Amino acid sequence: MKYMMFVCTDTEPETDESRIPTIEAWVAENDAAGRRVEGSVLGAAAAATTVRVRGGELLLSDGPFAETKEVIVGFDILECADLDEAIEVARAHPMAHGGRLELRPFVDLA
Repeated sequence: MKYMMFVCTDTEPETDESRIPTIEAWVAENDAAGRRVEGSVLGAAAAATTVRVRGGELLLSDGPFAETKEVIVGFDILECADLDEAIEVARAHPMAHGGRLELRPFVDLA
């Protein structure tokens, strides 16, 4: 099953950095195991453009739509047997210590 894992900042990061694994090791391990399909770091939230259409009119806004202290800074697409495996993959990600990870299953619309 495929999962989108949003990598987000958090206002309460882990303070003991000695426990945090490296992103290079996490990527290498999950790429080798075939669990990481794709992933990337995203540009700054300030570089975002929000697109909406209301009453047939195009509305553009600079930056993220919501005012929030936590922002999405990256993503990974995971291929896992089930949610339990996806949770274990997320648990080992460095941002599980310094930020937060949101897992969402892909929905098959066919």
